[in-house]
Amino acid sequence: MPAHEHESVTTDPLVRERAHLAASRSALRAMREDVQALDITDVTANWVNAAVLQSQIDERIKSLADLAHTPLFFGRLDYLHEVGADQAEGAGGERFYIGRRHVHDAGGDPMVVDWRAPVSQPFYRASKKDPQDVGRRRRFGYTGGELTAYEDEDLTDPAEAERTSRLLQAEIERPRVGPMRDIVATIQPEQDEIVRSGLGGTVCVQGGPGTGKTAVGLHRVAYLLYAHRERLARTGTLVIGPNRSFLHYIEQVLPALGELEVKQATVDDLVTAGAAAGTPGAAGIEVRGTDAAEAAVVKGDARMAEVLRRAIRSHVTTPTEPVVVVRGSRRWRVPAYELEEIVAELLARDMRYGAAHEALPQRIAHAVLVRMEEAGEAPDDRVQNAVARNPAVKAAVKAVWPAVDPAKLVLRLLSDAEFLSTHADGLLTEDEQKAILWVKPARSVRSAKWSAADAVLIDEARDLVTRTHSLGHVVLDEAQDLSPMQYRAVGRRCSTGSATVLGDLAQGTTPWSTESWTQALSHLGKSDAVVEELTAGFRVPREVIAYASRLLPVISPGLAEVESVRESPGSLEVRAVAGPAELDAAVLTACEESLTREGSIGLIAADARVPALAEALTAAGHAYLSPGEETSAEARLTLVPASLAKGLEYDYVVLDEPAAVVDGEPDTRTGLRRLYVALTRAVSGLTVVHAAALPDELA
Repeated sequence: MPAHEHESVTTDPLVRERAHLAASRSALRAMREDVQALDITDVTANWVNAAVLQSQIDERIKSLADLAHTPLFFGRLDYLHEVGADQAEGAGGERFYIGRRHVHDAGGDPMVVDWRAPVSQPFYRASKKDPQDVGRRRRFGYTGGELTAYEDEDLTDPAEAERTSRLLQAEIERPRVGPMRDIVATIQPEQDEIVRSGLGGTVCVQGGPGTGKTAVGLHRVAYLLYAHRERLARTGTLVIGPNRSFLHYIEQVLPALGELEVKQATVDDLVTAGAAAGTPGAAGIEVRGTDAAEAAVVKGDARMAEVLRRAIRSHVTTPTEPVVVVRGSRRWRVPAYELEEIVAELLARDMRYGAAHEALPQRIAHAVLVRMEEAGEAPDDRVQNAVARNPAVKAAVKAVWPAVDPAKLVLRLLSDAEFLSTHADGLLTEDEQKAILWVKPARSVRSAKWSAADAVLIDEARDLVTRTHSLGHVVLDEAQDLSPMQYRAVGRRCSTGSATVLGDLAQGTTPWSTESWTQALSHLGKSDAVVEELTAGFRVPREVIAYASRLLPVISPGLAEVESVRESPGSLEVRAVAGPAELDAAVLTACEESLTREGSIGLIAADARVPALAEALTAAGHAYLSPGEETSAEARLTLVPASLAKGLEYDYVVLDEPAAVVDGEPDTRTGLRRLYVALTRAVSGLTVVHAAALPDELA
């Protein structure tokens, strides 16, 4: 946009920028009204087309909503030359306002440029060393939806020292009320490189607490949808999170960026009710049971994939009888040895079991047609299809290559010791087989108390029978906690697409959590993925992350410590109380002190301590929320079981009894990892309250 357009004659920059904001909002409103006024009565051939088109129009109207408290633009770039022109020509500079979505005026000229557009990239990456033809970068500050401040950076003035943007810092540190916000105004250069990486490759982001890895993953989806919209509209996108609370916490980020089509699910959702992912799911499978840690580890091991493959292929038997097809007065005979050759060929091709089951009758029918042709007949495709449906052929297929129900197969494996032993021979030890066998076998698929790990096994078996639908792009967050079999379940949902894998090895809190990204990516089927590491922390104060990082040598040796750019003296306080009797009162006091400050408060405690703390809060007259529930100005305190804290952030955190958090896990390392997670949820301040001795690693 030429620098002189859309400006009033006033010399006050703030007044001019407010005028541009008002004009941009009017233009966005006009864009929305234009779409609302569309009449599709005469442009659709039938009601189906009309419904599809109307749905697309409705989505477009939603995407053009002007969110009152969301700044329409947050930055401005003043280029030295016309973008795309030969700089030697001396063309005048252009000015672009950078925002969450594109806005144009009645003439089609841009008033706000989408942050994902190529022309916006220097807003995130330009520097004095590499100005990228930008003379001035301007950032805007807002209060609510009102533009209240601006800040300029002259990238061509060598005398102007490099400095941290005050507005940028204020935006990063802004108190959190409500769900997770987008970080589109604060993306850092190293984050932007990941966000704008191409659709073709899978990216794995290792990032410690406060490095913004979740936000980077979500913004990468938004960028890919911008750059490859048509392709991803056909193939689909999906965000996978660890639990419903986490998904609820992040669910507003993409709609705030104008992206409404991205589905969200947990791994359990994928394998029990695949509708969330747009894929066939496990109809009738409901997770109602739980596994002991030992059993869950074995069921989640990648060796189970081979056990299942063997069990499914065991249903194929060698033909011993010929097939005789009667058509009219003629009998056509396919001998057993030829049937055996057909079956052997299908087995050698290693096709999906169900695909081979569908192919076998056609192969037998083709053998019959060869004999017909040799006898002088001229059969066509209709004859072959009729032969494939012949009762004799169908009976042979049922005997040789019967249909397999994935859930019934897994039910038999977990119930029948002999069947399991046959197919786990050389793969699982006797103790491992005993660990996963049900003590009381279920009578049917419907009555079985399936565990989450069982559902993943059924999903694997289903894929061995029928190929799972692949999406164009999948974001997998908190990936360190998945088992190898869960990685396989996610991987087959992006087998022909790409993925963004997000996690922190130090925060692995399951008995099967991965030890390395190389290992995890191999199970995911993305061994060629690029692994990026984010080590600069922008959210968690330096004092807090340094305290939590005392645990790193034990929980994840060799992992780089996060270096927080935020100094916040007084952000960490550790309070010891005389004994358990005084603990609840001390925790309440810490919560009440936090509530005198602005922002959200999270009271994090070992799961076993949550009922007692809930009772104490209620008795003291303090209303509280559950994880994932949206905070507001009136309700800012959330009571968080340590098991659900991962991925969540609060301005102030009160951590109850660290020793209880550690003791609540099956082993010390997992307990210390859970504690590391709990210690790093605070954005502005952390108060640790304890009666029992702190773990030695924190001393």
